[in-house]
Amino acid sequence: MEIFWPLAISATAVLVTLIYTSYLDARDRRVPFVHWMPMIAVGIGCTGVFLWQMTANVSLIAGYLAIVASFIYADYLDNRGRTDSLYLTWYYRKNAIFYYLALVLALPAISWFVLAPVFTTQMVAWYAMFAGIFSYVSYMEYQGRFEEQAPVRGKPQRDTMAGIIGRWYFVLIVMILGITSILMMVTQGGWGTSAYMILFLSVFCGAFYIFGRMHLFGGADAWALIFIAFAVPTFPITPVLGIPPLGFLAFSTLINALLLNLAAPLAIFAINIARGNKAPIMYLFFGFPVKGESIQKEWGFVMEDFEENDGVVSRKFIGFWDAIRRMYRSEGRVYTKDLREHPGEFKEELAMYRKAGTVWISYAVPFIIPITAGFITAVIFGDFLLALMNFFV
Repeated sequence: MEIFWPLAISATAVLVTLIYTSYLDARDRRVPFVHWMPMIAVGIGCTGVFLWQMTANVSLIAGYLAIVASFIYADYLDNRGRTDSLYLTWYYRKNAIFYYLALVLALPAISWFVLAPVFTTQMVAWYAMFAGIFSYVSYMEYQGRFEEQAPVRGKPQRDTMAGIIGRWYFVLIVMILGITSILMMVTQGGWGTSAYMILFLSVFCGAFYIFGRMHLFGGADAWALIFIAFAVPTFPITPVLGIPPLGFLAFSTLINALLLNLAAPLAIFAINIARGNKAPIMYLFFGFPVKGESIQKEWGFVMEDFEENDGVVSRKFIGFWDAIRRMYRSEGRVYTKDLREHPGEFKEELAMYRKAGTVWISYAVPFIIPITAGFITAVIFGDFLLALMNFFV
């Protein structure tokens, strides 16, 4: 069995981190960003060594570092400097922006021009777009355009353009990183087929970063998959079922996690049927009723809207697309953790839940737990979906 030792070391660091962050997420429903840093530091170093062993292509390694730096810098911008963990003062955050920006812009320039065997004018145009987007967003952050504005006459003020740019600019960055990876792959004397790995990293990590940014995916879950991809881009050992065609460990981790996670909705459906709980069939798979008077002790999102007229409480389930809209806007959803930590802000809701008697909430097992199980099974056994397809074909 072939073992890539740098990736085996990195996979060990990933496993330890996933187990610890799963515990944190189950306990607090929150994983401070700082807990990912040791894992990604080990992962970047080990992956760099692995890429050197496989290709001895310094330009490719610099391109890999450019992608990692782009994602971490985007998180720095999107989260106002991570005030909870790494960046301690407003002054430091504001004045550090352009130092970090210089590094983010330098890495692709070194990879695509300084170390590249062939100079192409196409890469200049894409680099100009990359640098222009990041520079403009950094300037907006420096100006405070993304910060909440002081209300005028009691109405909250929003910078609409900043809101749109803040949500969508990284889509363009991901596209540029993907396109330049393809260009470096087809360029004579460029990265060759090894560029597939950089392309997969750009697309896979970009998708989950954007999902997390849009509140369509848990932040800790998104970063778990992103950092697995960065730290262990391919299989450190040959799994029992063999290496799948893509050879991309993070993708197999996600597939295994999704398949393993199917057990939870099936179990919830069986419990609801056994208890005689009544609801539209979709909700029977993803939620269950709890007592309104003790809802603060539970974990999950409220799946119903309530209204009281003439002392009569009416209720309706939140529709699928309405739920997606509320997730995207990050408003209109009631989280039991908020009910517990900020009861004063939810006095009306808590009173309504007590009158309603029962409230349907979604089950709230952190997805990072199936991700951890998916990572372990992917490393040892391989891709479950590919195995199922081979079994039935």
